[in-house]
Amino acid sequence: MPDTPQTMPAIPDSHGSNLFTSDFGLSALLQVYLPKDVYRHLEPHLVRLGERAGGELDELASTADKNPPTLQHRTRSGQNVQKINKHPAYIALERAAYSELGLAAMTHRGGVLGWPAPFPPLAKYALTFLFVQAEFGLCCPVSMTDSLTSTLRKFGDPDLVARFLPNLTTVDFDELYQGAMFMTEQGAGSDVSRVATRAYRDGDDWKLAGDKWFCSNPDAGLAMVLARPDGAPAGIKGLGLFLLPKYLADGSRNHYRIIRLKDKMGSRSMASGEIQLEGATAYLVGELGRGFNQMADMINMSRLSNGVRAAGLMRRAVGEALFIARNRSAFGKQLIDMPLMQRQLIKMMLPAEQARSMFMQTASCMERADGGDQEAQKLVRILTPMIKFRACRDARKVTGDAMEVRGGCGYIEEWSDPRLVRDAHLGSIWEGTSNIVALDVVRSIKRDNTLGYLQDYLRKLLGAKQIPEASRALLTRTLDSVVAFVESVVDAPDDVEVRRAASALYHIATAIFFAWEAAQAATDWRRLAFSHLLLKHKLLPANPLEACVDPAQQAVLKSLFEEAPVSLAAAMSLLPA
Repeated sequence: MPDTPQTMPAIPDSHGSNLFTSDFGLSALLQVYLPKDVYRHLEPHLVRLGERAGGELDELASTADKNPPTLQHRTRSGQNVQKINKHPAYIALERAAYSELGLAAMTHRGGVLGWPAPFPPLAKYALTFLFVQAEFGLCCPVSMTDSLTSTLRKFGDPDLVARFLPNLTTVDFDELYQGAMFMTEQGAGSDVSRVATRAYRDGDDWKLAGDKWFCSNPDAGLAMVLARPDGAPAGIKGLGLFLLPKYLADGSRNHYRIIRLKDKMGSRSMASGEIQLEGATAYLVGELGRGFNQMADMINMSRLSNGVRAAGLMRRAVGEALFIARNRSAFGKQLIDMPLMQRQLIKMMLPAEQARSMFMQTASCMERADGGDQEAQKLVRILTPMIKFRACRDARKVTGDAMEVRGGCGYIEEWSDPRLVRDAHLGSIWEGTSNIVALDVVRSIKRDNTLGYLQDYLRKLLGAKQIPEASRALLTRTLDSVVAFVESVVDAPDDVEVRRAASALYHIATAIFFAWEAAQAATDWRRLAFSHLLLKHKLLPANPLEACVDPAQQAVLKSLFEEAPVSLAAAMSLLPA
């Protein structure tokens, strides 16, 4: 008989981990931003969702990813049905998101998760941040349902709102109307001014005719549609915004067809398709000629949701990489003790932490903006394209690097890494490509004077007494330098530098957010350490040929990798000279 082969160590597998409790900084960070009573109420739901996202929901998401939806045009007896058949795993995820968590309803009504009033936006995004670590695709329809509801409430006729709001905000899955946004056309992608879909009167009704090229969640109960009324001028000022129901008042199917579903690289669990409008009945929302301005409200909410999703994907990727580094050894050492691995990990951790500080700040500003605060409205206007631009691009690299940490297994579809990589590539395309949203950052400065508001807000955060003076001084000088650079880009005759300007603003804003967050507790200074690392690696001049290994700083970096508390003295040791 041959010798029994030596038992090999198992590949580290984090499946079954609680994605909330294992993320050691998340609870403390949420307590900085959320009211105490809201956090206390939400915490058990976060713990439960973290448990489900690391196990049950992750399994459902993997199954749904491998079994994408299919389009059924007819029954076997020849009846037209236009039905999208979804895998039971995806339907189970829908029930979890819409009914059990109420993600699309919780900011619009009380009673969700036992909370008597509408939750602040950050509560919704905190839950989404966890949910997306298991399932990415479904978070698009959830976001569109939420943002369609917001846009309808803001601009819709009161009778129209009263008619459809109950079905949009219900947590009864069988009564729910999911939302969608039909905007893109073959000749009108980023250039919305070229929308050619026709809107025309038929008696007292509005009808829509034309083709929409990329429609996610195409069988939604309600969709917001951009169209050009007959006789309207060319360009954006000629567009109207319309609410398109799936079914008419008599229960019959509205007059549009799903031509086919897209075979997408990622977010395969969720259907995206092409729509042909054939005299479909729709309802005007808001003013004719201001359709794009009104839909921009929905687009901006979707862009912030994209940033939250990018943050969630990065955290899942970083969490997996840290788990492997802590639990796998090679050449007689744990991976986490190897300097080259440590350098790779910090390159992933920084953008992941930036994204979640940015979405928490933006969500907090959004709550104040909805209450009429002008400063907050200006901040949301510039922070939203900033997070959409930078976080969504960062997610592509972070998820790819995390796949490499796992090695060969990371390339195998049994693991989460390939799905994270594929999903991450969508964020920087959806709701505006990187060029478009970088240009929008500059557009917000030119049209809405947002840069001055952002600079004042960041200076206000730097006024926190607990921030060490040396850190405050360097952050203030760097902020002034970034603002001067951005102003020069805004005044330039071309737009070649807008991406660098948007990135610089994102980096200095998040560096200051880190320092402010650390000052709120003034006990654990991990986020001040991140602020100093961000200054060093993203904002200050560096000689690319100069060795920069400082053995005295390695212990501090090890604490960051271990997600352990960091003292003020340790954080200050990372302050660039």
